[in-house]
Amino acid sequence: MSADSRISALLKQIATQDVVVVTDEFARAGRAATLAHVVEHYGFEYGEARREGQKKQTMVVRLYRDPAPAAREREAATIAAYPDAGRGGAAPGLQPGTLKPADGAQEAVARLKDRIGFDVMTQAASARNMTFPWICVGGMVVALLVAGMYVGALAGGAALAAVLLGGVRIGELRRRRIAQRLQDAGFVAVQDESGRQRFLRPGQQLPGHANPFAA
Repeated sequence: MSADSRISALLKQIATQDVVVVTDEFARAGRAATLAHVVEHYGFEYGEARREGQKKQTMVVRLYRDPAPAAREREAATIAAYPDAGRGGAAPGLQPGTLKPADGAQEAVARLKDRIGFDVMTQAASARNMTFPWICVGGMVVALLVAGMYVGALAGGAALAAVLLGGVRIGELRRRRIAQRLQDAGFVAVQDESGRQRFLRPGQQLPGHANPFAA
């Protein structure tokens, strides 16, 4: 899909919906962050990100309309400044004719990428998502024991457990680094209703039925 087609599709959502959904079929956080940054110019705020689909290959980012006066002013200014976005004209935050962030937008896109990556990694590391790999390890060990391969069961189970634990450890280190970058940029750590850590702008609240972005 061309850059104009992607922007045009986003603008249709922006004009008719209070929740805009940005997707990337290859789970590219950078591309999703760039498109989300465009949406934020129209008075929306990043809400959440997760991987969906049969093999978790689709990155899905949701942004929520901010009803605050400042956000509505931002939307009006963007519409006035970019009247031909999605129709061959320039789009906010993008290099002309591309889906690459403009020079002045790179820092904002990088922080959006961090928020997206942090949310996705936190989702992947949740207890529910780690259950299946541990079941597979247990199933392999049991199968080898039934077959009388006791040494193989011990060695194989230990090796797979070490791989899983190593992956968990690497994921924790990556999340800590991202969390530090977000905190250094002024974002505030909070917990959502499920206990997951999230990062919000100062004064922003988690999305809900009321104004989720009011101070």
